[in-house]
Amino acid sequence: MLVLILGIALFIGVHVFSTLRGARGQLVSQYGLQAYKGAYSLVALLGLVLIVWGFSRYRAEGIVQIWDPPSWTRHLAMPLVWIAFVALASRRAPPSRIRGWLRHPTLVALKSWATAHLLVNGDLGGMLLFGSFLGFGVYDRIAVKRRGDLGAPRLDAFTKGDAIALGAGTALYVLFLLLHPYLFGVSVLR
Repeated sequence: MLVLILGIALFIGVHVFSTLRGARGQLVSQYGLQAYKGAYSLVALLGLVLIVWGFSRYRAEGIVQIWDPPSWTRHLAMPLVWIAFVALASRRAPPSRIRGWLRHPTLVALKSWATAHLLVNGDLGGMLLFGSFLGFGVYDRIAVKRRGDLGAPRLDAFTKGDAIALGAGTALYVLFLLLHPYLFGVSVLR
């Protein structure tokens, strides 16, 4: 569990640091933007590797069940994960009404994904992992708002970007549903 906690601390810690614009600006001024981005990426990657390794070790050593989620929560989780994939796809698609509605689609995707997984995972490691990501998503949304970043502009009509976001997001969602047991050892289509 310690490896998982260290991974979460590094991964989320480096992301929280980037919201502290004064401290971030000092590092960029002192070492340059490329050096900052390189160090940021290395710490985030190390954190991600430790999260994956730590969570797999935690699962292999025995899950610590805190509560048993009711079976109906998966019916809430499934559309929340679909929303997360559509939100992520809207981030990379051409400007769209969906992106404008969401304003910060990556944060919406993160919060939706984490909430979905908290609904169906009542074990300590899952609650720690997904709860940390949900907490960061809420924190970062507040930080973005305080910075005055309004996010994507709102559009009055649906665009080609909306069709791309819906199509690509849905395709990725279906792909992950099918690959979930192979990637994460848990079937969501049972």
